[in-house]
Amino acid sequence: MIPLTPDTVLAAYRQGIFPMARSRHGPVDWYAPDPRGVLPLEAFHLPKSLAKVIRSGRFEILADRDFAGVIDGCADRDSTWISPAIRETYLELHRRGHAHSVEAWKGAELLGGLYGVHIDGAFMGESMFHRATDASKACLVALAEHLRARGFLLLDIQQVTPLTQRFGGVAIPRSEYLRRLQRALQQPVEWGRFTFR
Repeated sequence: MIPLTPDTVLAAYRQGIFPMARSRHGPVDWYAPDPRGVLPLEAFHLPKSLAKVIRSGRFEILADRDFAGVIDGCADRDSTWISPAIRETYLELHRRGHAHSVEAWKGAELLGGLYGVHIDGAFMGESMFHRATDASKACLVALAEHLRARGFLLLDIQQVTPLTQRFGGVAIPRSEYLRRLQRALQQPVEWGRFTFR
């Protein structure tokens, strides 16, 4: 059994593998789906209705203001794969500078967000949540813009959903995913300063 530690998680990501708990308090399994979902940054599609929401300034989009709040928001559902062990491991990855959150705020209220893991030129998206319409979508747009600006090569979304398909998400064979991953891992990229409009 592979131990769940920040180091093993990073090593797994570098091989195209990621952990998920079977339930809130269940054991952790390791996954390498084939096909694999990616959101090509060069072909990211911004729906017109969402562009209007972003221009309206409905949300203030920030990064890493409340990583714990984002992971807790993602876990706050009837069925979740974010167990206490997963939560603590990703909090430690965040403390080490490998995991980041993008958040939608209105005043002091966290209305949505997403989080994932950054290794060199790859960002592995993990989960997202919203408490207000379009909040998590706005975070995804901000993430994609930031990754493009910084020179990231890969945005891994694990599996394509109807939501991510709207933004250009596609499923590719694992062999192709691994080629893209290795290319991204050879591109040293810093997360850098996050600004969004």
